[in-house]
Amino acid sequence: MLDHVEIKVRDAEASRAFYDPALSALGLQALVSGRGFAGYGDTRPFFWIGQSGVAPTITMHVAFGCESRADVEAFYRAAIAAGGRDNGPPGIRAQYHPTYFGAFVLDPDGHNIEAVCHAPE
Repeated sequence: MLDHVEIKVRDAEASRAFYDPALSALGLQALVSGRGFAGYGDTRPFFWIGQSGVAPTITMHVAFGCESRADVEAFYRAAIAAGGRDNGPPGIRAQYHPTYFGAFVLDPDGHNIEAVCHAPE
């Protein structure tokens, strides 16, 4: 089981302007932060951003599990409002399984950030 994940970002402050509201829609917040980094979670940080100072040469895909489809939609709206780029609006992705409801947004560095709910409607 994973304990935490870190992705590299060019500019931590610009990334926080995206991640703070986008992840807040999922009940997550920056629990630890400092110059050039932040750790997001609910009771402990498990998703970290770390500033590298240069644009990442490899982008990541990170998916956050949600309890409801409404949570997926809230994440998508907040992420787009925070400057994220659409990479797939909320909807069923039957190619994964019949109740896979996800939304995909590119962060400021092009990382593919997803919110997903596996539960039936």
